[in-house]
Amino acid sequence: MAAGGEGRSGTEGSGGGGGGEGGAGGGGSGAMLLNVGLLALALLAAYRLYARWARRSGPGAGGQPSQAAALPRMKRRDFSLQQLRHFDGARDPRILLAVNGKVFDVTKGSKFYGPEGPYGIFAGRDASRGLATFCLDKDALRDEYDDLSDLNAVQMESVREWEMQFKEKYDYVGRLLKPGEEPSEYTDEEDTKDHTKQE
Repeated sequence: MAAGGEGRSGTEGSGGGGGGEGGAGGGGSGAMLLNVGLLALALLAAYRLYARWARRSGPGAGGQPSQAAALPRMKRRDFSLQQLRHFDGARDPRILLAVNGKVFDVTKGSKFYGPEGPYGIFAGRDASRGLATFCLDKDALRDEYDDLSDLNAVQMESVREWEMQFKEKYDYVGRLLKPGEEPSEYTDEEDTKDHTKQE
């Protein structure tokens, strides 16, 4: 009887072990299905967040981008710091900023440079120092003309790289004038030629 019991026990044990392996294999398939399902849910959630963000920040969001799109191309001119401050996106829908002595119309990037944008602090200002030092505080902005003479070589190289990026992406409008400097007189022909060259 002991032998029969041990035999049955052994058979049940190996049958149970086999069922355990089959269960583990089935559990492996179940775990894989669970992982695939979770991945699909995560991708769906990411897509919905992206779609919601795209709707909010797309054309016409908040009224500002559509207003900006309706603005005519700005005629070439030079600006003093005081004149530049008017174009901050709050007082005027057009947004200008200066980098390395050059003024750019960044209105089409209003979601970045507008009053509510992450770089809105630079709107209507000389952004050179803030971009060179990667500082988004008011401390990086000067109320008087900034010749950037105290920046080191690495920071000045950064300013030049930012200038090149702005030249590629936004319309160049004119120069930022030093105190006492007279603005240049631009002809319509120069203005048209420069705008055509950028496109």
